[in-house]
Amino acid sequence: MSIKPREVTFTSNHIQIAANLYTPHSTTAELTNRLPAIVVSHPFGGVKEQTAGLYATLLSQNGFITLAFDAAYQGSSGGEPRYLEDPSQRVEDIKSAVTYLTSLREVDPERIGALGICASGGYVPNAAQTDKRIKAVATISAADVGDLMRHGLGGTQSVEQLNAALEQSSKERTLEAQGQKPRLEHIVPNTPDDVTKDTPTLYAEGTDYYRTSRAAHPNSANWYVFRSLDLMVQFQAYALNELIAPRPLLCIAGDKADTLYYSERCIAAAKEPKELYKIKGATHIDLYDHYDPVLPKLSDFFEKNLK
Repeated sequence: MSIKPREVTFTSNHIQIAANLYTPHSTTAELTNRLPAIVVSHPFGGVKEQTAGLYATLLSQNGFITLAFDAAYQGSSGGEPRYLEDPSQRVEDIKSAVTYLTSLREVDPERIGALGICASGGYVPNAAQTDKRIKAVATISAADVGDLMRHGLGGTQSVEQLNAALEQSSKERTLEAQGQKPRLEHIVPNTPDDVTKDTPTLYAEGTDYYRTSRAAHPNSANWYVFRSLDLMVQFQAYALNELIAPRPLLCIAGDKADTLYYSERCIAAAKEPKELYKIKGATHIDLYDHYDPVLPKLSDFFEKNLK
C-alpha cells in the first residue's frame, strides 16, 4: 500500500530543512500508541525524493514512522551557497532531524534509529557517535567522503594531487570574497555520453542513476561547490565509531561495490553489536533502488532494535 508523505520543515543551525514525513496508516487511528521512527539521510548529490525517499517509504510500510530530508544547501532546503557539501552541517542536519522526531506526539523518543546511504553512510554513524538518542544505526553502500577526497576512490589520488586541489579550493574562497560566484563542479559524469571505459564503476553507475529517467530529479542537479573540498578533506567519518556501542550497527553493501572497503572500515572501527551484511553480486549504486535483497535484513534489524 502506497504511503503519501507529509511535507514538513525543521531547522538545523538556523537553516530551514525541507523533509517528507511518512506515517503508517494505522498511526492516525492509534495516536496513543507511539511508534518507533527512523531518520533516512540521502547520498552526496542526492535529494529526499530519490533513494532516501524510497527506503523511507518501504520502512514506513513496515510500521515505522520515517523522515527523509534534503540536507542544508541541497534540494528544497535553505542555505547558501547552493550545493555546498559541508560534512559538519550534514551531521548536524541528522541530529536536528532526530530532534524534530522527538517533538512529534506519535513518535516514541526512546525508539529512534537512523539510516545513511552512500555519503550519509559516513554522516549517520558520525552523528550517532555522540547523539545517544539514535538507538540503532544502519548504512547502505556507505562511503566516507573525507577519505574519498583525501585519497580518491580506492586510494588512487596522490598527496601531490590532493595538495594541488586544496590550493585551488583555498583560492576559491578569496575569489568568492571578491564577488565571484562559487565555482561548481559535477559530482558524476553529467550525461551517459560523458562516461568512458576508464570511468570507475561508482561514477559510471552514478550517472545512470542520477542523470537518466531511472532516478533523475530537478532538485538533484549534479553540482557541488568546489571549495567544499577543504571541508570534506577534514572529515573523518568513523574516527569515534567505538562510541556507538552498545547500540547496534548494521552496514549493508554489495560484494561487488568499489566502495565496499568503507563499510568494512565502519564495522572495524566499531564495537559489538555490529554486522557487515554483503549482498551477493551487487555494486554500490545497485542498492539505491534494487531493494529486494536489502529490505528484509534492514527491516529485521530495526524491528529487533527499535520495536
